[in-house]
Amino acid sequence: MAADYPNIDIAPYIDHSLLIATATPEYVEKWCEEAYRLNFAAVCVHPCYVKLATELLHNKDPQVCTVIGFPTGGTTANVKLYEAMEAVENGATELDIMMNLGWLKAGKTDLVHREIATICEEVGKPVKVILETNLLTDAEKKLAAELAMDAGAAFLKTSTGWNGGATVSDVRLLKEITQERVGIKASGGISSYNDALDLIMAGATRLGTSRAVYLLHQRDKSAEYGVRIENFNG
Repeated sequence: MAADYPNIDIAPYIDHSLLIATATPEYVEKWCEEAYRLNFAAVCVHPCYVKLATELLHNKDPQVCTVIGFPTGGTTANVKLYEAMEAVENGATELDIMMNLGWLKAGKTDLVHREIATICEEVGKPVKVILETNLLTDAEKKLAAELAMDAGAAFLKTSTGWNGGATVSDVRLLKEITQERVGIKASGGISSYNDALDLIMAGATRLGTSRAVYLLHQRDKSAEYGVRIENFNG
């Protein structure tokens, strides 16, 4: 365990994400089994696999999460709403929704707010709004965060992973903006156990990663040696 951090069990923070284009049903089964066995918060899959994941995790603790308007956020508000409602009908208990950044940058904040608020009101499930922080200025991050929170978001999510990943500085900024009113999901580029610890200490309450099992392997090595393991590839 890292000497400069308290003893943190990262497993309950993790959304075990399977969002590669080539994901198969066999991958979904593996991800769901790992999420249950390793006590992850959720498994995050493509919308087409929500029903399968729901069946596999029936009466088990991990949530079933999916992505809406992923990864660009450029589908219409009606399409996003339909996608979200169908996902919930199929068993999704959490939704990661990509914000329309074109609208945000064009100053169409009323449309951004309405799109998110409508989904939050209609689905009745926790919504994580993806801000794609690497594409925003700090002022835009603040505006996006305030719009999402006011619209009913339960979490702010840093990134899709398609345009860079989560950074400690962005998580700290979101923590300052949110004042713990909503959760913060750090996602994208979490490649080591130390990365996970750094993001949690900065304020992340969820971690989105496809490398969760590897991170726990690093955690076990860190605990064994009592130090931060840098560039561990075992």
